[in-house]
Amino acid sequence: MYRLLVQSVVDYAIYMLSPQGIVTNWNPGAERAKGYKAAEIIGQHFSLFYTPQDRAAGLPLHNLETARREGRFQAEGVRQRKDGSHFWTSVVIDAVYDDDGQVIGFAKVTRDITERRDKELQLLEANVRAEQYSAEMASLSRFLDSVISNIPASVIVKDVQSHKVLLANHQAEALFVPNGASMVGLRMSEALAADTAAYIEQQMGQDLNIGAIKTVETRVSTNRGPRTLRSRTVLNQDPGTGAEYVLFVAEDVTVELEANARIHHMAHHDALTGLPNRVLFHQKLKDALVQAQGSGRMTATLCLDLDDFKNVNDSLGHGIGDKLLRALSSRLEMELREADTLARLGGDEYAVILPELETAEAAELMAQRLIQAVRPPFLIDGHSCTVGVSVGIALAPQDHDKPEQLMGYADMALYEAKRNGRNRFERFKFQLDEAARHRRTLETDLRTALHLGHLHLHYQPIVTHGGAEVSGYEALLRWQHPTKGTIMPMDFIPMAEETGLIHEVGNRALNLACKEAASWGTRQTVAVNLSPVQFKNPGLVDAVALALSDAGLEPARLELEITESVLLEDNESNVDTLRALKALGVAISLDDFGTGYSSLGYLRSFPFDRIKIDMSFVREMKNSKEALAIIRAITGMSNSLLIKTTAEGVETAEQMQQLIQEGCSHFQGYYFGRPVPASKRCQDPGAAFYL
Repeated sequence: MYRLLVQSVVDYAIYMLSPQGIVTNWNPGAERAKGYKAAEIIGQHFSLFYTPQDRAAGLPLHNLETARREGRFQAEGVRQRKDGSHFWTSVVIDAVYDDDGQVIGFAKVTRDITERRDKELQLLEANVRAEQYSAEMASLSRFLDSVISNIPASVIVKDVQSHKVLLANHQAEALFVPNGASMVGLRMSEALAADTAAYIEQQMGQDLNIGAIKTVETRVSTNRGPRTLRSRTVLNQDPGTGAEYVLFVAEDVTVELEANARIHHMAHHDALTGLPNRVLFHQKLKDALVQAQGSGRMTATLCLDLDDFKNVNDSLGHGIGDKLLRALSSRLEMELREADTLARLGGDEYAVILPELETAEAAELMAQRLIQAVRPPFLIDGHSCTVGVSVGIALAPQDHDKPEQLMGYADMALYEAKRNGRNRFERFKFQLDEAARHRRTLETDLRTALHLGHLHLHYQPIVTHGGAEVSGYEALLRWQHPTKGTIMPMDFIPMAEETGLIHEVGNRALNLACKEAASWGTRQTVAVNLSPVQFKNPGLVDAVALALSDAGLEPARLELEITESVLLEDNESNVDTLRALKALGVAISLDDFGTGYSSLGYLRSFPFDRIKIDMSFVREMKNSKEALAIIRAITGMSNSLLIKTTAEGVETAEQMQQLIQEGCSHFQGYYFGRPVPASKRCQDPGAAFYL
């Protein structure tokens, strides 16, 4: 009966072991659990069911000895099936005794508890996860509490129904509550001053939709004084209870807004003077023009440029120059009306907007007031600084109604004021626009002429020995325009000086003169005029040296002519340049002497090689005692200083004879020859005249 019972059990592995652990029988439950048939396993040691790791650790024998010693071994553990897979088991090993109490074997019952074990593990893992989640939520709650307490914003939560504060962080209580007391559990009116409570209630009492955020910036009185707060208010609902509450978060943006205001001010104002800059000026001009539309009144735009400011910077330094600009800006502002705008556009350039003018004369009157305001000397750090100001005026809507064009017209008028003597004002005239267009066209054509080689030199002889010998030639620039014909220097040199093209034009003339003179095969000199603007070029000395070197011309054969205006400004620097040129071995002539600001100091500060008497004196010497006296003074002084003199504009034999009597050594004019290309230059160095 027992055998049949054991053989019918399929959920438990039941089998007998010998005292040594050998399997002696095997039920269907054992076969089902471990995969071995009875024939395969009977006679094998039961350790076969243990994992290799357990067998190596001696676990099978240890368990058997426990059953032998204590009568039973019971445990749970991992066992191994025939196919090598593992499963969890509940094992019982009972010792079987004979009548004498001797162990005659063991009864072993094994149950597969893998499924139960998995469920227990899952339950355990679920418990662990639940505990972990609970710990995380507690940690997150503490973290959120810490965040809310320490974020640099005030946080208040109010229950909609009771109107009581549910939460208020430290920032809110420190900012709003007298003495920083707690707000929680109180109404706003109970915890805060009346005006503060009214402000917060107003923000939290707005018509709010659940989830929608309302943002407002308000200047508020707080425990830290007046502050600008950016508040965000949102209405929320507890999904579980349906209770509604309002969240109020306020940031102190006072410093941020002040910084933004400073940045905006810096972007629209001049850093040195604090005046509006070019960007803000254009915006204000645009606004003024819009406001003036249909009013019947005028808007004036004034462009101002300081005269002689560069001298202050160069002689006293930029520090004094900056202080002068600040003082000058204050003077100009004092002359303007409250509605007017003064801006510094950069450097020593200013601009003014005069809105709502009844007449054009009002703009002229203001321009004259500004000129007069600048006229008195400025006392800067013990230095007396004097500058002038030139002003250009353009009016809207007469001249134009667009800000960019109006500024351009005012600038044209300013340029005209400078051309007409500076320290004055000019109003825009449409002829100025035409002249500007002509200058722009001329500039474009001149750039093309430089590129295509349309600039040429003509040469006029300079004679000596009473006209018996040609000692040299003056190189005179000519522009052969493809459609306009020959353009004379007086028609394009001023434009070249204004645009800076004079440096390229001057270098072209210098290089061409040296190259052509080197091909003459004579010792005759070539004279080249230097523009005052060209003379200020720091690279002038190197350009002259390069022209001589490239042409292979002896320096003594090159003569550079300058006018007195070169010596008027920055005397020492200009004299240094003259000395550097002289060191190259070239000769230096002083052209048009006596027509401008002639001073014997020039001749004392620098040893000129030649003085040229202007043709106006030669033309008038027969009828003007003053002209003849000037010629006598020049020739007498030059002869005593061993300086050659050249009389320009000699057109008759009578003029030549009189000039010889006055001691003039060299002559130039139509009487001896007109300027001609190098190819038509007389090849006979002894020839006196040109046809």
